Amino acid sequence: MRILTMMAAAMTASACVSVDVAETDSPALRETIVPQQWRSTYEEYHFAPAVRAGDYVFLSGVVAAPVGGGTNEEAFEAGYDRAFAVIAAVLAEADAEWSDVVDITTYHTDLPAQFEVFARVKDRYVPEPYPAWTAIDVDRLLLDEGVVEIRVIAYAPRD
Repeated sequence: MRILTMMAAAMTASACVSVDVAETDSPALRETIVPQQWRSTYEEYHFAPAVRAGDYVFLSGVVAAPVGGGTNEEAFEAGYDRAFAVIAAVLAEADAEWSDVVDITTYHTDLPAQFEVFARVKDRYVPEPYPAWTAIDVDRLLLDEGVVEIRVIAYAPRD
């Protein structure tokens, strides 16, 4: 659990390693985005923070937890904000941004209780035209302290 939390914090740095790149002179059809500080986690747990496949960027889920383990609205809002900032950093590593996002899927441990605050934070990051969004209520997430997991897909053609 701590590994995934550390990975989320590490996502804010900018060094990136690409693997799985086609050995041709044309742009890679599939590029795994692995910031340098995630390298050991990538090798141990065998998953990437993001994969660029052609013009699309698929991000692994980012888990949000209330900051400081708090139970008040401010702790939840700060945790959601942190997760959205991590996603922005991963998107930037893949030469994309929130305006490129075409699909968001969120997994909530208590959707009715979390929806209003979560939507307010989402709206600070996600501009019009809004992407498709599916919100799903689940029993739990991998991290015990996690309350929402956010997964996005972006369409970001390279020039």
